[in-house]
Amino acid sequence: MIHVLAIVELRPGKRDAFLAEFHRIVPLVRAEAGCIEYGPAVDLNTGITVQSPVRDDVVTVVEKWDSLDALRAHMAAPHMVQYRERVKDLVVNVKLQILAPA
Repeated sequence: MIHVLAIVELRPGKRDAFLAEFHRIVPLVRAEAGCIEYGPAVDLNTGITVQSPVRDDVVTVVEKWDSLDALRAHMAAPHMVQYRERVKDLVVNVKLQILAPA
């Protein structure tokens, strides 16, 4: 199993539009072979002192896949190619952190 954190930096004020598009693909992704968990999350202002500052224009996608091959297939899936085209004008940058359980 692998864990993936996808940090999606958005153009200012575009988070709601991005999330609307993102939620369209969630059922398709969750139906993919090897998908264990897949969903968006946004920063929560908690007042906890060690928390990083809240980022209003960032969405973090929390994912779990049963293998690296499943993740690679996901990234090439037709619905993901179409999704990336639909959100390209909303997104500034995407960073992936791919992790193995320790």
